[in-house]
Amino acid sequence: MKFIETLKNVWKIEELRNRIIVTLSLLLVYRFGAQVVLPGIDAAQLEGLQGNTEDGLLGLLNAFTGGAFANASVFALGIMPYISASIVVQLMGIAIPYLQKLQKEGASGQKKINQITRWLTIAICLVQAPGYLASLPALGIPPSAFLLGQGGLFYFSSIVILVTGCIFAMWLGEKITDKGIGNGISLLIMVGIIATLPKNFLLNASSRLESNSVMLILFELVIWLLIILASIMLVMGVRRIAVQYARRTASGGYEKNVFGSRQYIPLKLNASGVMPIIFAQAIMFVPGLIGGSSFLKDTASGQWMATNFADIFGFWYNLVFALLIIVFTYFYTAITVPTNKMADDLKRSGGFIPGIRPGTETSEYLDRIMSQITLPGSMFLALIAVFPAIIVSLMNVQSGWALFFGGTSLLIMVGVAIDTMQQVNSYLLNRHYDGLMKTGKNRKAVAQ
Repeated sequence: MKFIETLKNVWKIEELRNRIIVTLSLLLVYRFGAQVVLPGIDAAQLEGLQGNTEDGLLGLLNAFTGGAFANASVFALGIMPYISASIVVQLMGIAIPYLQKLQKEGASGQKKINQITRWLTIAICLVQAPGYLASLPALGIPPSAFLLGQGGLFYFSSIVILVTGCIFAMWLGEKITDKGIGNGISLLIMVGIIATLPKNFLLNASSRLESNSVMLILFELVIWLLIILASIMLVMGVRRIAVQYARRTASGGYEKNVFGSRQYIPLKLNASGVMPIIFAQAIMFVPGLIGGSSFLKDTASGQWMATNFADIFGFWYNLVFALLIIVFTYFYTAITVPTNKMADDLKRSGGFIPGIRPGTETSEYLDRIMSQITLPGSMFLALIAVFPAIIVSLMNVQSGWALFFGGTSLLIMVGVAIDTMQQVNSYLLNRHYDGLMKTGKNRKAVAQ
């Protein structure tokens, strides 16, 4: 009843209601576009493509696009080129002074960075689109499915449509962020992942029913819920650093030896989010490509690399994957958590950590604490990332359903869901209602 009352309160707030309607409408447009097949391809002959994209790395890519990749859709590239461009621009900001200058210019600088990211997205699409089209026959689409042939006209029109589809998806995400609720780009990825969940669950459940293993279905659901709980703990976990602020006098100075309220700096256990997994996932394509190259494909080492790193549930793949995640977690945390800036801001605002001198000593203390909590955070993140391989080896779960037991898919769903709920929560609390993440009486009634 409390949950139903909270949903009614959400609907009472006009601005929040309009934002939710806009968000759902734009997400519906994105899901509709994922079912629209490229002109010149027979939709009735896509069974081979869909069958070859159920497992492995292609299955993961197909999940990120919400099935658009396997449908040869106008949104087949999904939003991933934009994500790749954002990562590249973010990393380039470490080394390129011009981008560093833009980052310090506030809103105007961020606007220019966004424009650079959009142009880079188009460049990435122009590389990925021809590669996708050229790989369609190898992925299972028969020659008869290409109604207009595979000549220059087909390639030109399809490349234009795929690039336009990616840019349109990027526009939808930005509009959701501006006019809707939550982070639009993340919501598009999450909705795409969720769209493949029922199908994969039903396929696994039907396999269990055929083998009279009904209890295994319930056991898998319990494990899945426990992994979700562990992911929530990873996303929400923080180490609070106590901060003391001197009490200001009426003239704006500080009273000697008289202190004000105590506050906290929340240092997140996993400050880098899912970015280490995304980085590591991108690197994991490299060994397979090297092993299958013309230089090594006929050698024993090349065949070993091509075999072991093509199986995303294999031992060597997941061992290297986990190590890369730990390394990238430290790397990404170092560039996204500026302890020097935090110490300077704290000093300028008259705050200090009890027992620690302001300035350099505070910066070193925060950096040491971040290093200490990043190690268990990175190991926990790596464990969740490789858990699909563990569940496959222990319980023989079908690969499509196993991907939801951890890895990027689950962490994205959990992170985006929590972020969206927090935004809805803030609207409710600002209007004196109980939030989604808190129980109790209507706060307006209490105020009266």
